[in-house]
Amino acid sequence: MSGEGASWIGAAAAGLMLLAALSIVAASWRNGISPMPASAPVRRVVAAEVARFGRAGRVAEAGAGWGTLALAIARRNPGWTVTGIENSPVPWLSSVALARAAGLTGRVRFLRGDLFKFPYEEADLVVCYLYPGAMARLSGVLRRRLAPGARAISVCFAMPGWTPERVLTCSDAYATKVYIYTADG
Repeated sequence: MSGEGASWIGAAAAGLMLLAALSIVAASWRNGISPMPASAPVRRVVAAEVARFGRAGRVAEAGAGWGTLALAIARRNPGWTVTGIENSPVPWLSSVALARAAGLTGRVRFLRGDLFKFPYEEADLVVCYLYPGAMARLSGVLRRRLAPGARAISVCFAMPGWTPERVLTCSDAYATKVYIYTADG
């Protein structure tokens, strides 16, 4: 390849990376927070907690970000299907690619959309790792839409107006809390 061709490819790659970064910044501004992957200890705790709820079911991850938590749940719990909802295009595309690379597209899907409009009535379990403002809004949505007995797991921030049945502390650097709830209908 000539120097001119390599230069053009480098400029195009730099342009794509800039567009991706700007997309993340714009979505973070709109959402009020940037997508943050869960630590490995948090992923292990959440996946183990899903296993406690049974051998099969449907998980919805509200705000799936880069997809690492949804993929960890699916790997540890082969009877469960996982739907991640993410509105930021770059993390969403990354999560779709990671699911394909892991061979989990039959059990994990990532939807690009508004997590507050997802039909949570279809979920046996909702997992979320959102900032406090989003948790306050999602709390009401889940109270209205989750079937009695459905479960919710919240990483780091408690759901306002809900009483956790258990609170787990992860062994990561932040001693992250994981809140476990049951919908009362």
